[in-house]
Amino acid sequence: MYEQYLIPANTKRGQLILGWFRPFDLALFGCGILFTLLLLAFLNQTGTGFIILELSPALVTGFLVMPVPYYHNMLNIIVEMYQFLTNRQTYRWKGWCYKNVSKKD
Repeated sequence: MYEQYLIPANTKRGQLILGWFRPFDLALFGCGILFTLLLLAFLNQTGTGFIILELSPALVTGFLVMPVPYYHNMLNIIVEMYQFLTNRQTYRWKGWCYKNVSKKD
């Protein structure tokens, strides 16, 4: 059939759990929920602010694994921004004429 191949656009989603999460994402979110449950079980809930503080591990890890368009999740965006800001920002030219420079007297 004219040797044309159709590759679906969502081939990467088939490798993810539920089409959205990597195993690391689920482990991170599970640790956040477990830590939140431990805080809720062993600390006294004396006020609304304290309860929000106890719920913060689950909220933060939930924010990190939240799917984002054009990226995998927020954790991926933060890692890529960190790598961009900490890597070298001055790029040296190494094009087709990099080694063909002649010295003119």
